[in-house]
Amino acid sequence: MSAPRSAPTVLQMVLGRRLLDLRRAAGHSSQEAGARLHIAHTTVIRMEQAKVTLKWATVKALLELYGVPGPEAEQFLALVVKANEPGWWQRYRDALPDWFAVHVSLENAATHIRGYEPHVVPGLLQTPDYARAVLSLNRPHPTPDELDRRVALRLERQTLLNRTHPAPPQIWAILDETVLRRPPGTPALMRTQIDHLLTTGDLPNVTLQVMPFTAGLHAGAFGPFTLFRFPMADFPDIVGTDTLSSAAYTEEDSDVALHREVFDRMSTQAMSHRRTRNLLLDVRKELDR
Repeated sequence: MSAPRSAPTVLQMVLGRRLLDLRRAAGHSSQEAGARLHIAHTTVIRMEQAKVTLKWATVKALLELYGVPGPEAEQFLALVVKANEPGWWQRYRDALPDWFAVHVSLENAATHIRGYEPHVVPGLLQTPDYARAVLSLNRPHPTPDELDRRVALRLERQTLLNRTHPAPPQIWAILDETVLRRPPGTPALMRTQIDHLLTTGDLPNVTLQVMPFTAGLHAGAFGPFTLFRFPMADFPDIVGTDTLSSAAYTEEDSDVALHREVFDRMSTQAMSHRRTRNLLLDVRKELDR
């Protein structure tokens, strides 16, 4: 049986989808493919869903069964080796729940990340002290060592904002005004966080907007969500939604289209870049009093 791991890389997801397409094009059911290779048909399905590691020998046998030509099969197998290389986040498995490891994997591969956050500053834009204050609220309460590891993970995630290869993703974040009005700690902590938002909001790959109280109720008011887009033309957008202790990710067209439409509507209701920057400056002045 192929070995499970905490979270697949996006390339594993892409190859799994391609295996599914190849099986269907060859006219085989998962039961038939499993029987021909003398493996459980559930293993075939789990490989297609990127729920288990893609074993080179098993993939090679599947490609032969599906009639994939030699050169194409060789390219596919080379990608399998690359896909199975552990992501950097695997070093933080002690501090990274499986459900959130998926999020880190997705944002690491995405070219565009768009999201709405009604409660706290998005993790990619948090200062160390702000992150520590937010992460300390987790249940059960983390030990000091656990908290240090979680903060370190959050800061390493942020390195993608300024990476050179591959190019950094385009980040578009909409924050509810509540995020600015409900600080997680002292005024000094929030001032530093506001300064950080002012700085990161001016990066060429970051768009930051605030949804003001004056906008009233809006379509995204039900909770945080994130939209991921990837460089592979045959790989769909994915939307992630958060709860208190877990997250859900889907590529279903209807769900992704709904969240995309809601985000587009919210972006027209939210403050422009200039007005957002002015509000951040006003909030910072209030914290100085």
